This record gives sequence, structure tokens and C-alpha cells, in this order.
Amino acid sequence: MYLLCPSEYKSALRHFLVWLLLFAGNAIGVMAQADTSLRKTPDSPGRMHLDTLRPKPIIPQVVVDSLANVQLTAVVDSVLLQRDSVFYSRLKTKMYKHRLTRQLYDAVFQDVYNSRVRTGEVNHIEANPFKIFEGKVIGDIYIKRLSVFGQTVYDTLRKPANWIERTGSRLHTNTREHVIRNSYLLFQQGDILDPLVLRDNERLLRSTSIFHDARILVLPRAGSKQFVDVYVITQDVWSLQPNGGFGGLTNFSVGFDQLNFRGLGHQLFAQVAYSGSDPRQKIEYQSRYRVPFIGKTFLTAEADLLYLRDLKQMAVKLYRPFLTPDMKYAGAIELNHTQINNRLVTRSDSVLLVPLSYNYSDIWIGRSFRLFYKQNDTEEKGRSRLIVALRNTSYTYGRRPNVTADTNQIYQDIRTTLFSVGFSRRKYVRDVLIYGFGRTEDVPIGESIAGIAGYDNAELGQRLYTGINFSQGKYVRHIGYLYGLINVGGYIRSNKIEQGVFSLETNYFSPLLKTKWGNMRHFLNTRFTTGINRFTNEYITLSSNGSGINTDGIGINSDALRGTKRWLINYENILFSRLNLIGFRVAFITFANLGLVSFSNKSFLQGPLYQGYGIGFRLRNENLTFNSFQIRLSYYPNIPNNAFPFRQAFEGIPTLKLRDFDLSAPQIVPYR
Repeated sequence: MYLLCPSEYKSALRHFLVWLLLFAGNAIGVMAQADTSLRKTPDSPGRMHLDTLRPKPIIPQVVVDSLANVQLTAVVDSVLLQRDSVFYSRLKTKMYKHRLTRQLYDAVFQDVYNSRVRTGEVNHIEANPFKIFEGKVIGDIYIKRLSVFGQTVYDTLRKPANWIERTGSRLHTNTREHVIRNSYLLFQQGDILDPLVLRDNERLLRSTSIFHDARILVLPRAGSKQFVDVYVITQDVWSLQPNGGFGGLTNFSVGFDQLNFRGLGHQLFAQVAYSGSDPRQKIEYQSRYRVPFIGKTFLTAEADLLYLRDLKQMAVKLYRPFLTPDMKYAGAIELNHTQINNRLVTRSDSVLLVPLSYNYSDIWIGRSFRLFYKQNDTEEKGRSRLIVALRNTSYTYGRRPNVTADTNQIYQDIRTTLFSVGFSRRKYVRDVLIYGFGRTEDVPIGESIAGIAGYDNAELGQRLYTGINFSQGKYVRHIGYLYGLINVGGYIRSNKIEQGVFSLETNYFSPLLKTKWGNMRHFLNTRFTTGINRFTNEYITLSSNGSGINTDGIGINSDALRGTKRWLINYENILFSRLNLIGFRVAFITFANLGLVSFSNKSFLQGPLYQGYGIGFRLRNENLTFNSFQIRLSYYPNIPNNAFPFRQAFEGIPTLKLRDFDLSAPQIVPYR
């Protein structure tokens, strides 16, 4: 996102606007709609009755849901939970004696949110709880929509903790029941219950941007041995996010991001910026409209419009990924027109703005085939796939610098056709307190391997492309989660490799560790990338586009941190405390970043080891759409042209996700 004012003003104003919206009284008429999905209503005409002779329903004695598991950690948690309970009970008793201290306690503390007992976290791969109902017929499907604040899918009777949460829940419009039923469910009334489909559907609901969490329950129908009823419980996130910044009457921006327009699931983003002192362009505008999961097709349509100083773009896209292992078809089509002033740093450290104009098109289609390589009585059955895909992309330039065999090769007209064949096996394990602050997180385990081959009809000559990638991730008992990815690829022309890439990535996080201050995890990530016969104006960097923590770089921006090969090591420790500041949960962080970077004509390991160290804390309310934000103090002892080694920042942190093992469009190995 491009803004015209300093980041400090942007962030402060952004969060101020959120609270101002909650406090506003001009939306009193917008109330949280009543959830009638569980009420008894007369059957509507034309509705299919599956068991019309069944007696009146009674409250069943057995409820099976997605929180059931083989081994809970209640025994392990009980000692710590008891100690915490005594401490907080005494504190609560003392502070509840007076009105002011009672309100302070409610604003700062709440019941221990990150206990495994309360969140249903499991330490080991759990058995599918829906397995006992396999082969039953799905009868009625009930949708229960929770308030955006207060209630949780683990405790639907919990009340909002304060008036801010109550006001927020009243102002928010929940996702409409017919939208959930017709666009987000993989099953329908009359289907034969498939345990894997229900597990995938629950994960799919949690992975969307409009839901904070989701839970599915299966209830045996009283008086029937054939039918079961399914309850789908969802909790939205607060969907409206104001954004903008203010640097004076001649330098400001204002906009909003609506992730769930009128409860339809549609996403609308718009922003206008004004810079009166800019001689090239005073007004900037950008917008995006997205319609996810159209009907039962699971297609998503998106349109983008950018009118910025250095980037103007119009784009439309229609796409459908392999959302679950059982999906047979996926694909996408995208068209866009782009005008950009490309910022290019040359080998001599000079900065150039290269004006470009081009049309881009991309179309691909993929087919998934089920493989059986495990015994039929294991859950691995049907989770392995052979995936083939075909893709065609095209860049046609209208404006560019002069292109020759020795200069500006990256701006040549290109039409590329790629074909891939790969193997994918994936399943998911539920966990908490990884990148989230208490919400359920689905950790992918499995592996994938894919080979890519293609034909590049480039302006400077035809060439072949070939590449391969392999990834694997799994939990190791008592050690933690391990993930690895290897990518190799490049073009072949005249029996020589050009624009080649070799990259290696590993990620690790520890089991959740108990301390007297809260729960803690360790993270260790490494990334190594090297280019093979890259063009003269191509390079990679250790600089960071964002915070640099668990993301893309060392944590600081510098044009000097460039080269054709790079190695980054990141360590991070996160302590998820029990503090709750007006609904915002607090995590304390310490981190260390180490990196090497150099060009091909210089020694890699003999270069300076760039370093960054820091401490800070993060705040996050999982029921709000905007990113976690953090305050950190960092120390960079040897960054070139960095006059002061200490940096402080107040910044937003995007919600990170673990890499999955789904295969989609054939891709050229990225050089980044």
C-alpha cells in the first residue's frame, strides 16, 4: 500500500480511526442480527425431507465435534492452571471491591485464554472425530453465527467483557446464513457423511479472511440409525478497517478496507491520497473488489484499479485453487495493463527510474488425480494426489528502454508455456499460539515434489525452461515442527544455463513451552538463494519490505545490502503473556537476524556478517481484521551507511501462515 505521510502518523491514525468507529453513535440502527438458524420454524415449501417419520428431536447425549481428540493435555496443564487460578482469583477478589478497579481488571485481564484445556489444543496428531459417523446420511444442517466479540467457538455462552466489545458486536453485520450455506460448505443435505470432507471444510472456513474461527459438530438424530444432523458454528472478524494518514492539510490519505460487505463475504478496499507539493501527481487512488467463492464453484473474482504516482494498473482475475486435496480442478485467468516507474539500483549504486508500460496475461488449468499408496484403513487414504497443470503467460511491452542482447534483457517481450507434473500429500493438525494469539491454526504436514518444463518464446531468442522443487514438513515428537523447501530452476539456451536459481529454505518452531509468565515458542528460519548467470541488472537483497521479523529480510532497508547470492538466518522467541489490554492480547518478542550477501565476483563467506538484534512487544485482537502491531527497539551494529545503530519502530505485522503442500500453477523459481 502506498501512502504519502510518515509511517508513525499512519499507524497512529489508523488505530485511532478503528476505535473512533466503534465509539461512533451514528450507526445505532445497525444491530447484530438475531440468529434464527436454531429456532424451530415450519418447513418451507419444496424442502427435501429425509426422515419425515422421525419423532420430535430431543437433546442428544452424544455430541461429536472437531475438538475431540485422542490425547488432551489436561493433566499436564492442570498444575499450572491451578496455580494461575489461585493468583488471578485473589487478584480479582481484591480489585472487584471497588467499581474503578473492577473496570480496570475487566479491561486488562480475562480468563487464561491460551491454556490448552480451554482452547482444545492437541499435542499429537488426533484421530478424525467424525470417523464414527462415516457412511451416515446428513440430515439437517444448522448454522450458528456467533457475535464478533465475546463469544468463541469454544465457549458460545461467554459474554462480552466490556462495553467496547458489546458495542462492536452490535455494529458488526454477521455473514449471512445463506452465504455460508451456499458458498462455504463442501457438503449438503442428503450427502453421505465423509469425515475428511468435514475436517477440510472446517479448515477452509478458518482460512478465509472473514471468519475468526469455525467449529463443526455432528449429532446423532434421535430415533434414527441412518441420519445425523450437522451444526456449523462460525465467528466473524470485525470486517471494517479505516486506514489513512495525516501529514498536514496538503499531505494526507483516507480510505477503508471492508472484508465482509453487508455480510455477503464480498471485499471492498478504497483509498484516496493527496499530496499538494508533488509536481508530478497530486491525487492518488486505489481500489479493489473481490467476490470469493461464487456459489458452489469456489471461484473467486477480483478487480483492481491503481492510480498512483509511480504505478498505474487495471487488472481482473478469476481463479480457483486446490482448496482441499479432494478438489479435482483448479485454474485461473488474469489480464492487466500496467504503467510503472521501475526503481532500479545499478551495480554502481546509482538509482534509476525506468518508465515501463506493458500488457500481461496469465491462464492456467490443473487436474488432480487420487493416488492410493497407503493401507485402506488409514487416514492417509485419498490424501495423496498426482497433479498435472498447464500454464501460459505473456508480457508485451509498449514502453521500455532499449533492449539488446547485453542490456535491459529483463524488459523483452515474452510468451512462456509451462507444464508441470507433481505429487502432493497433505493433511492438517490443529494447534494454537504459532502465528496467532489464541485462534485455532491448521498446521500442514506432508510433502510435495514437482517438475516443471516449458518453452520460452522470448524476443531475444527461444529457450527452454526446466525446474524442480521439493518440500516436506512434519511434527517431530518432543522437538517441534520442521519444514524444508528446495528449489532449482533455470533457462537453457545454446546448452548454457541463464537466469538460473538455487534456493533452500528451512523453518522450525518449538513445542509450546510453559512458563510462569505465559506460553512461549522458539522460531528458527534460514533462507539461502544464489543466482546462476543472472542478467547484469538483476540482484537480490537483505533489505526488508516489512518488519523483517520472520518475513523477508534482516529488518532494515539499505540499498547496500544487495548481491546475486544471499543467506539469511532468523531467530525469534515469542512469549504469549496472559495480559489482555481492552481485548488486545500481548506477546513479548526477542529476535536476532544474521545475513550474508555478495555478488558473484566477490567471496561470499568472507564478506561482512550483517547483524540485527531487538526486543519488543506485539498487540493483537484476533477478532479485528487489521494486522498485529508491535513496538520494537532494534540494534544494527554494521549496516553500511547507517549512522545510528539503534532503531525504534511502531509498525503493523501481517498475519503469517505456514507454507502448504498444495500444487497449483507451474511457476518459474522466483529470484528473491
